[in-house]
Amino acid sequence: MRTFALSALGAALCAALAIPAAAQTQTPTPITLDQAMSHPDWLGTPVETAWWSWDGKQVYYKQKRAGSPLRDTFEAAARAGLAPRKVADSELAKLDSASVHYSRDHSRALLLRNGDLFERDLKSGALTQISKGATPAPQAARYSADGRSVQFRVGHDWFSWNRAERLLSPVALPRTAKDPAAAPDGTPLEASMRDMQLRLIATLKRQKDDKDALRERGDAERAADATRGPQPIYLGDKVVIDASSLSPDGRYLVLATSLKGDKGRIGKMPRYVTESGYEETDDERTRVGRDMPKTQTLKLVDLQTRAVQDIKLDALPGIATDPLAAMREAQKLPALKGNRPVRLDDESDGGISWTDNGAKVAVMLRAVDNKDRWIAAIDLPAAALKPLHRVSDTAWVNGSYNEFGWLPDNATLWFLSEESGYSHLYTLGADGKQRALTQGNWEATRVTWSANASTAFVLCNRKTPGEYEVCAVNAKDASVREVTALEGGVEQYAVSPDERKLLVHYSSAYVPAQIATVAVAASGAGAAVKLTDTRTPDYKARNWVQPQLVAVPSTHGAGPIWSKLYRPATLEAGKKYPIVMFVHGAGYLQNTTKRFPVYFREQMFHNLLVEKGYIVLDMDYRASKGYGRDWRTAIYRQMGHPELDDYVDGLNWMVAQHQGDPANVGVYGGSYGGFMTFMALLREPGKFKSGAALRPVTDWTTYNHEYTANILNTPELDPEAYKKSSPIEYAEKLQGNLLIAHGMVDDNVFYQDSVRMAQRFIELKKDNWELASYPLERHAYLQPESWYDQYRRIYQLFERTLKK
Repeated sequence: MRTFALSALGAALCAALAIPAAAQTQTPTPITLDQAMSHPDWLGTPVETAWWSWDGKQVYYKQKRAGSPLRDTFEAAARAGLAPRKVADSELAKLDSASVHYSRDHSRALLLRNGDLFERDLKSGALTQISKGATPAPQAARYSADGRSVQFRVGHDWFSWNRAERLLSPVALPRTAKDPAAAPDGTPLEASMRDMQLRLIATLKRQKDDKDALRERGDAERAADATRGPQPIYLGDKVVIDASSLSPDGRYLVLATSLKGDKGRIGKMPRYVTESGYEETDDERTRVGRDMPKTQTLKLVDLQTRAVQDIKLDALPGIATDPLAAMREAQKLPALKGNRPVRLDDESDGGISWTDNGAKVAVMLRAVDNKDRWIAAIDLPAAALKPLHRVSDTAWVNGSYNEFGWLPDNATLWFLSEESGYSHLYTLGADGKQRALTQGNWEATRVTWSANASTAFVLCNRKTPGEYEVCAVNAKDASVREVTALEGGVEQYAVSPDERKLLVHYSSAYVPAQIATVAVAASGAGAAVKLTDTRTPDYKARNWVQPQLVAVPSTHGAGPIWSKLYRPATLEAGKKYPIVMFVHGAGYLQNTTKRFPVYFREQMFHNLLVEKGYIVLDMDYRASKGYGRDWRTAIYRQMGHPELDDYVDGLNWMVAQHQGDPANVGVYGGSYGGFMTFMALLREPGKFKSGAALRPVTDWTTYNHEYTANILNTPELDPEAYKKSSPIEYAEKLQGNLLIAHGMVDDNVFYQDSVRMAQRFIELKKDNWELASYPLERHAYLQPESWYDQYRRIYQLFERTLKK
């Protein structure tokens, strides 16, 4: 990518996205720290789950009661002028839900509500209950190939409900147990001993013969009697079932299994404040590399013949090539033999997708080393894989943006792929030709196809990375247009039953999630009807410091670093302002958007800081979501390094463009933001004077496998990456003022991380640091008192150290 100079382009982008003049001249209502950190119900509880009524005439949504954990259901007419009304408890049995699956002709729909399965006749509106109180709840409900039945699974048992007969029948019952009819396992010597016992002990022989006779007779009766359910499918007692999927024609079952085994040493988390008055401990997760994901075996079950076949993975391109071979050799570890371990992709709705007629099935597989993702069809008669698509990455394949499926023609596969550098929508025809339906330096996600597959709706950020709308993609000519144009940004959406409208969750900087309907116009953005405004009068009456979305130039060739700037409308001539820099958490997150932020408390805190004379910058550093593959993988094997470069660029930009004081710079954040606070103070001690590291990772060898192994591989394979990326390795460089704050029952980033760092500082005789502990808080704090105490300490730290 090109390097952007600190001049024309940066200034132009900043000017183009600056806050409106009217907003600049408003005087913000002062916010107190106590109110900012109080229970968020004072803002007004946001709209939660929302869904269309079966006929598209009404919209329903859930909303939390203020001061209570209870939720109520409301009805909002899908047209303007009518206020929402609370749905009475007596009406709940008639409602639909957000979880809907339509029949191919859109005459019927399946819905899951409160763990029970229903079918709605979309012509008459009649609602039929299929299941009641099943444990676990039904999942993966869909229509059979002929449309006469409904298929679903409970656990991994598959059932079919026949509409005409109102009959619920088991279709496939896979069992992780030995087949009672199979010969006993064991060595030849053990088999010889069994034979001897049966030969010598007549009673044992008689009991065995009786048991065998009863089983054989039961099998014969079952085969002759069509009213009987099927026999279980026995897979052996050495495996567990991880995933299963039944073909719509009821002929085949695809299974993913893995071997049983230990999960490695788990952590023990002590709790000191308990109801019993005694200290107690909870079992927690294992650390990275201690419980490697187990390879899965794909199995194809022919339910007519009851044959179970393992599906070989040899056909997957690159499956036998180890991309980490050089690292293994360098660490004197054994070379990988045979195929690399793989698993179904968990992010792709189970990783198994059938055509509507059941004739074809595709699976999405991911290498356990995170370097490859494959889509492959299964040749059902041959029980063999046929590769269709592969994405490889020298860093790691994205864990998000992995939706895929089949179009109604039962021949065309659609999928999302990051192969161009950004997540985009593709189709693959029966002729093997791949076609890109979207392209460009933006991301397409959350795909919904129209019933006839002429249009794909996607969430898109085409204008700037932080502006999200719903786009309509024409499947014929690949043209793309924004369907929505709401102030702020779209968070999620649902297409109405007649496909003429969208139900969208939207929000903006100071407006929590609300809902609106938007007409799907023939061209351009459709008319929007806003249905809710759940903000409280007190919150609505306030004037806030509106964040400016700015493009900070990068000096490292990475492109602009999109950020939120909070500052007074007018800067005093000649004054230097202390700088506070906020670092959002990770797990693949984007905070520089026009939506209501996850960090809404922090945003109010930034208002307070601006009022007290600071300027604040909140950056979407490299590895943030929404900016494509190169931005995401820049931190591979070097966490905390490219991101810190971005923050130094932001610091210099604040000094050059907004009268920032380079001698008084503070930084703070939680989780990954706490990790980055450590990296800023320890790796650039001359630039960052003070910092607050909240629930921070201090040593990546203690974090979980799923996230960490993507970026740093595993500790025994890539120890240098862990050493380079862990703040505890730089503890001796602490010079500034540091606050560490951590919940003591944090089950994400363990409290141990902060304790170990504290011990390191003690041994190094470091000064000007403190550790604040919160005995009853986990990773995400819940209690207003804890929020207040933590942010009081942060505020006092900045006031004490950044103000001359």
